[in-house]
Amino acid sequence: MQETAKPQKPSRRSFRHIESVSIGTQLYHHLRGAIIRGELRPGQALSEAEIARQNSTSRQPVREAFIKLAEERLVSIQPQRGTFVVKISVADVLDARFVREAIEVAVAQEAATSAPPSAIKDLRQLIEKQKSMEHGHNEEFLALDEEFHRTIALSVGRAHAWRVIENIKAQMDRIRYLSLDDATPLPLIIEQHTRMVDGIEAGDPTAAAAATRSHLREIIVSLPDIAARFPDFFEAA
Repeated sequence: MQETAKPQKPSRRSFRHIESVSIGTQLYHHLRGAIIRGELRPGQALSEAEIARQNSTSRQPVREAFIKLAEERLVSIQPQRGTFVVKISVADVLDARFVREAIEVAVAQEAATSAPPSAIKDLRQLIEKQKSMEHGHNEEFLALDEEFHRTIALSVGRAHAWRVIENIKAQMDRIRYLSLDDATPLPLIIEQHTRMVDGIEAGDPTAAAAATRSHLREIIVSLPDIAARFPDFFEAA
């Protein structure tokens, strides 16, 4: 049975200016999050003038945000027509997953030989927070997931590697929002995270790499079902 939308509460997020960050960057993150969460839907037109009005800014920062979103293939800027949220490309998802696996497996192997005990403690605490998360709090769960992977990278000084991952995984993140609860049960993610930390704490690069690889390949398993259930979110094959 096909589904046209993931059930979600309407977004009530408001855009708030942060003095130390440019308006264009803030708008980029604001719109990016809304696209990833499915609040701005594939095919939806984005009005430069309307977004500027809603957020009490000029059109230039909005234009800057659109350009950054276009670089991540989250929107399409079409001259004389407008800017539209793009559908999810299965090819882009699989390419991003391939690159992410290559980086994160290498990071996990390095963490198994050099991550400090404080990082192991932090990772265990993040897993406990995920275990205590109430059903339906998907955004909070994914924020903890993000922090988990970031913590591993930073534990071995791989901040740039993590920034590379952040720049390529937007389409993967859209899939993750559609897959939670149904295609990818949360207890499975927690179990996979636990195996990753077990390998790192044991100082076993092979086990850490295998657990990380298995975790990041979960999307390959769930992707066909998600695409079939939410066809309106995906480009035609």
